[in-house]
Amino acid sequence: MPRPVAERLDLTNQSYVILIRTKTSSERYYRDKAGWVKVSTRGRTFRATADQVLNHVLPALAGVKPNVTIDVEHNDPTS
Repeated sequence: MPRPVAERLDLTNQSYVILIRTKTSSERYYRDKAGWVKVSTRGRTFRATADQVLNHVLPALAGVKPNVTIDVEHNDPTS
């Protein structure tokens, strides 16, 4: 019997991209081998700690920042 899809997917931090969007900007966060990376609206790349990522994501999720959209995309390199 085949394994369930969730067991075959890579569900680690490295397999997700977090997108934070407003009307005029968008930021992307993803994890590589060295840690978290932020890509700004202008395409600049910055290293980020996990605390910095949470400091950007949590206020938007809590509704403190109006007109902010957060999307999480799964990117499974094994599929």
